[in-house]
Amino acid sequence: MLSFQKHHITSPYHLPLHILLLLCIPASLTAKCPQQCICDQIQLRVACVNKNLTQVPSTVDEITVKLDLRGNDIQELPSGAFKHTPYLTHLSLPRCNIRRVKEGAFRGLGRLVFLNLANNNIEILYQESFDGLSSLKQLFIDRNRVEEIQPGAFSQLGFLNLLSITHNQLVYMPNLAFQGLQNIKWLRLSHNSLNYLDTEAFAGLFTLNRLSLDHNELHELKQFSKGDTRHYNPMTYLGENAVSMAKLTHLFLDHMSLQDLVITAVSKSPNLVHLDISHNQLRVLQPFSEGSPKLARLSLAGNPINCNCYLRPLREWAIFRKVKLVGTCGGPAHLSGESLEAVYPKELRCQSQEAMLKAEFEDATRIIPPPTQEPENKIKCPANCVCEAETHHSSCENRGHTKVPRGFSPETRLLDMRGNNFHYIPSNSFPGVAQVISLHLQSCKIVDVEDGAFSGMKGLIYLYLSENDLTSLSPEAFKGLPQLTYLHLEKNRFADFPKGAFKLVPNLLALHLENNAITKLEAGILTGVLGLRALYLTGNNIRNISPRALDQASSLEKLHLGGNKLKEVPTEALSKARNIKDLRLSGNLIRWVGPNAFKPLEGSLKELYLDKMGLEKVIGLGPGLRSLFLEGNKLEEVPDFHQLTSLEVINLADNPLMCDCPLLPLRLWIEKINIKVRATCANPPEVKGQKVKDVYVFKACPGGESLPHKATGSEKQHKRLSRAPISIMCCYSKHKFGGCPSHRSC
Repeated sequence: MLSFQKHHITSPYHLPLHILLLLCIPASLTAKCPQQCICDQIQLRVACVNKNLTQVPSTVDEITVKLDLRGNDIQELPSGAFKHTPYLTHLSLPRCNIRRVKEGAFRGLGRLVFLNLANNNIEILYQESFDGLSSLKQLFIDRNRVEEIQPGAFSQLGFLNLLSITHNQLVYMPNLAFQGLQNIKWLRLSHNSLNYLDTEAFAGLFTLNRLSLDHNELHELKQFSKGDTRHYNPMTYLGENAVSMAKLTHLFLDHMSLQDLVITAVSKSPNLVHLDISHNQLRVLQPFSEGSPKLARLSLAGNPINCNCYLRPLREWAIFRKVKLVGTCGGPAHLSGESLEAVYPKELRCQSQEAMLKAEFEDATRIIPPPTQEPENKIKCPANCVCEAETHHSSCENRGHTKVPRGFSPETRLLDMRGNNFHYIPSNSFPGVAQVISLHLQSCKIVDVEDGAFSGMKGLIYLYLSENDLTSLSPEAFKGLPQLTYLHLEKNRFADFPKGAFKLVPNLLALHLENNAITKLEAGILTGVLGLRALYLTGNNIRNISPRALDQASSLEKLHLGGNKLKEVPTEALSKARNIKDLRLSGNLIRWVGPNAFKPLEGSLKELYLDKMGLEKVIGLGPGLRSLFLEGNKLEEVPDFHQLTSLEVINLADNPLMCDCPLLPLRLWIEKINIKVRATCANPPEVKGQKVKDVYVFKACPGGESLPHKATGSEKQHKRLSRAPISIMCCYSKHKFGGCPSHRSC
């Protein structure tokens, strides 16, 4: 690093170096650099990091190839936002509060190969959001709020190798979602809420060799064409040819809920070498078909494997094919804990081998009548509805039905009946549609759901009953829905939490009760839903939360209580839900947060919303916070944030901050961190409206001596020149003193 010092020299040959350099710099090198940015004219890079820019600077030199705009406040990328920099190859836009990428925003960037949009607030990827990026190879959209990918969003990205959309809010992946990615190698979808993938969601990705799906909520795999699927999904069954991946070598299906998989599940993955199905619920496993000739390692650790006669075929197959089995026996007692590799086939016996042989003989000789087949291209569909055979979707939306129609195809997966006039849903209203995954009953004027209304819908995962007139629910209302995962009851008329209505849906992960009229949360409201991860109660009238309200919420990760009438943090109740990561208390009536308010969550809490509620004082905050929202309160002082070492996002805007010595810890903290802090002074009057980081009165406070003082115009020029490219200094040296004769830029 070059540094410059002031010298009191009168000779013209010994003028201060920064003055000489200023005279040496051609006008063309300075005219095209935005005032708040750092420009490297040799490597054609421009960096405008953490400058609070609200739009893409228009004065960036046209020939710039790398543009870094991290940590600004751009919020929206308009169409043609980068039309003045057509030679860009690398563009970085993390942490810019971007909410929308308008169609054609990147049009004209035909040379761009790297685009980073991570850590923003993007919710939808529009059809032409990435139009014009014909050379792009790497695209990062991690840690946004993406919940929808419109068809054709990636159709222009024919050269893309890596697409990363991790840590977003994707729930459903439609057919051909990634159409156009002709050279994709790695697709990362980890840490979303993916629950259902259409059969051809990844169709056409012929070059894909790695697909990351860990930390989602998948219940089944549907004919993947290629990829590397990962774990932490509540899948229970793997069907025929479920994993069809020609280039796959390692497949991880561990830590799920697999109870069964057919022998041909991976038969169309001929290069599979390692299969990890450890930590599932498998008791018996048959030898795999001949479709996986290279399989060398099969991990079964953590499964309750019964080492009896039913395991013998697998053990013999493993010995013959030289496949290493990893794991131990779960039973019977005399073999419990024994390594699978150490057990010989002759030891694998059943209590009654004669009975077993007899049962096998009966199964082999049983004559099964051929199934009755309906004519092709014919699908059952009730009157005044539309049914699609190819997608298995049926819709009676806004058709004026007063009774639930019957007669849908048993293959139906999505059933949409929103906007009708049912008023109530009688028992057994949906016979013969056991494969329906998503049922839409929004805005149907429903006032009552009878016991067993959905009986028989054993495959139902999503149930939408929002925007109706429900005031209560019977304990038997959801009988017969063993797989129900997402339940939407928002915008009804509940005055009380429907306690006891969820005992029969043990797999419920997310419960939506926003915008009702609930006034209190009583003890035991979540009885029966031990696995619930997300509870949404925003926009009710909750004034009181019982200390035992969350007794059954040990798995709860998201709790949204914004827009209610709470006057204090429900610390006692939170002590029963120690895994909460996302807590939202926005818009309540809480005025004071004490030192132990969030102590029960200090090991888990990552996102905390305390905005827009008149908060006057905050003392205690969890050290593991990644996002903290305190805007729109009445804070004159803030707590010491030095302990928040994991913080990535903080908002202190619209608070009447008193910018004097008690606020010095905040000013010192801002100086040390590398994230944007939205904080503005309200007092004293002479600094009102100024950003806390730009107020230099803190330098006069005890301990503030290390803060930088406000630079004069000449000092700012000096600082910029100290970062001038080495070639400029060499040029001047050559011109005056004959230095740097070999530098080509001269």
